[in-house]
Order: sequence, then C-alpha cells, then structure tokens
Amino acid sequence: MPKGIRWSLIWPVLATLIVPLIVAWFVYPGTHLPPGFGVFPPAFVEQMPPFWLPYFLLMLAVVLVILALLLFPSWFGFKPVAPPAPVVPGPLPWWFWVGAAVGCFFLWLMFARFTVFGDLVYYAFSPLWWGFILVLDGLVYRRTAGRSLLATRPHTLWLSALVSVVGWYYFEFANYFVLGNWYYPNGHMPQLSHATIVVLFLVAYTTVWPAIFEWYTFLNTFPKLSVRYADGPKLRLPGGLLLWGGLAAIALMVVFPLPLFWVVWIGPMAVIVGQMIRVGVWTPFTAMGEGNWSPAILVALSSLFNGFLWEFWNWGSAQPPGLAPTNPNYWIYDIPYVNVIHICAEMPLLGYFGYLPFGVLVWVVFLWAGKLFGFDASLGLGAAAVRSAATSSVSPEVVREG
Repeated sequence: MPKGIRWSLIWPVLATLIVPLIVAWFVYPGTHLPPGFGVFPPAFVEQMPPFWLPYFLLMLAVVLVILALLLFPSWFGFKPVAPPAPVVPGPLPWWFWVGAAVGCFFLWLMFARFTVFGDLVYYAFSPLWWGFILVLDGLVYRRTAGRSLLATRPHTLWLSALVSVVGWYYFEFANYFVLGNWYYPNGHMPQLSHATIVVLFLVAYTTVWPAIFEWYTFLNTFPKLSVRYADGPKLRLPGGLLLWGGLAAIALMVVFPLPLFWVVWIGPMAVIVGQMIRVGVWTPFTAMGEGNWSPAILVALSSLFNGFLWEFWNWGSAQPPGLAPTNPNYWIYDIPYVNVIHICAEMPLLGYFGYLPFGVLVWVVFLWAGKLFGFDASLGLGAAAVRSAATSSVSPEVVREG
C-alpha cells in the first residue's frame, strides 16, 4: 500500500485517541484526565444520574424507529428480493461437538461455581465462548454444506481474534471519557494476581469479533433473511461530514459525558467510515449507497443476538450475596438516565440497541485493519446469500464484499 494511503487511514484513528485527551486537559484542570482513567480493568468511577423520563422517551423514540425498520422494511422503501435456493444441509463437523462439549462444561462450571476443579472456574470465560464460536461455525458448515469461516476462511477467524484484542481495548479507552458506562467489580479480586487478571481479560477480548462474525455468516444461511434488506433506498453518506462530525462529537462527549454517552459507539464509527469513504475503501455503508443494506443490518443483528447471550451469561455468573466472586470478567453497567428495566441482565432494556451500531463498528474496524495491513477482511460467506440481488440495485462489488 502506498504510504500516503496508509497514513490517510491511520491519522483519523489516532485523532479519535488524541482529541479526547486534548479536550480532557481543559475539562479536568486538576488531573487533566477523567476520574478512573488508566485503571485496568476499569473500576467503578461515580454514581450516574438516576432515571430521567424525557431522556428515556427520546431514546425510546429512536429505538422504535429502528424496530420499525427491522420489522417492516417496506415502510422505508425496501423492495422484496427473491431469495436464493436453499442449500441441502451437510453433516455437522467434528469441531461442533468439541465446541459443544467445551462450552457446556465451562458454562456448567461457571454457573454451578464448583471448586472441585480448583481455580479452573476463574478461567472459564474464554474457553466457554470459544466453544460457542466453534458451535456456531459448525452450524454454518452444516447449513452451507461445507463452507464456514473455520473450514474455508480460517485466516479470517484468527485475524479477527487478533484485531478483537486491540479493538476492544480501544473501546475500553473510550469508556474512560464517559466516566465508565461499564466496569468490572471483580476486576481486582484478591483471589487472583493483577497480572493474571490482565492476561485473562486480554485473552477474553479475542472472542468478541469472532463471535459476531460467526453470527453474521450464520444469519446469511437463512435465504429470506439474507435478502430481506438487499434492495432498499440508496443512502450515500458524505465522507467528509462523517469524519469531521465524528471528531466534533467525540470532543463534545468529553465535555458532556452524561447526555452524550452513546457517542462512544457512534463517534469513532463516523470518523473511521468517513475516511474510508473518502479514500474509496469498501464498508457496509458502501453497500447502502448501492441500495443493499443487508451487510450493515445483518452484522448489526449479529451483534444484538450475541449480546443477548453475553448479557444473560454475565447475569448468571454474578456471585450470590455472601459468596466470593468466581468470574473476574463480570461487568456492571452504570449508564445515566436510562438504566432501568433489567430482564435477567445487567444491561438495561434500551441499552441492547447499542449492540446494533457496535456490530457495524466491529466490522468497520476489521475492514480498516485489513486495508491497512493487507489482508482480506470481507466476510465472503454472505456473498451467495445476496447473489439474487445482483440483478437489481446491488452492484457486483457489493455482492462480492457482502
């Protein structure tokens, strides 16, 4: 890659790291950094403002519009597309059974909190979720008669695990500037050394990107769903406006961290996508410009579906009163104004919809890394699912990348 193109991709991401530090210098004159900055794993910072009905209703209105788009796409100008012919399922691969065995064992171990295996319960997070990733991949393999990330694109799966570590730490950095929308009350538990906990967290971070990408390939195995959003309005976003608007939003987020807590997900995505549009690098928003919203919506739904599992598992792993914690990765949300309605989860009900932009951002970061370091970051298993849309408003390039 020419140095000019490489630098054009690097500097906006550096700006998302530097701008909040510069603004924080003036917002926090004593320390020049937000409270709790640099503590890892992030700990509780301060009590957030309580429920505020006007803000909740505003967020609810946004959520209802998103729900309407997902459930009734024809209201928003989407046209029906003939789904591709279904694939005759094949057998489940061996790694499905390995993943199921490993995942079930560590799920049982964590929920039962048994110490018969010594300290093994403290290390349950990563093998549990990697077991689930293998299960999902095995289901994709069966439903596509032999095609899955592990079977046909293993480099994508392993590279996504590597990007996942750096990518999630990037979000942990942003979380400091909204005063800890999430934190880890067991992140400094005395049963484990701090070095051990840091390693456990970094290993756990390897699971985020792969899980979402496996869900994406899984959803694309359902013919009707894969083309449900493939022929919609052509939404071409202005790259420059996204880039500079995103940086401005990040700056304002540092000044007003409570009402603008949601910029943690929207601001960085706007900056990165805006610059990728300017230099001509494909993103799911490129497909939206051609009328194919499937890549963006399906990866967003992938994040949401896995989010339900993340939150239910996290809720179930909390230690009962009077017992010592067994899950160092357990997290709690401390979100201003809307932290209400918890259904078997620490996540408030409206908070689940933050998983939608997060899923898109996950893929955008992976695509950015792929362009920067020269590897294929497309999730090509979705291409077959939107092939029939190629005769409508979807360009061949969009089909290839999807």
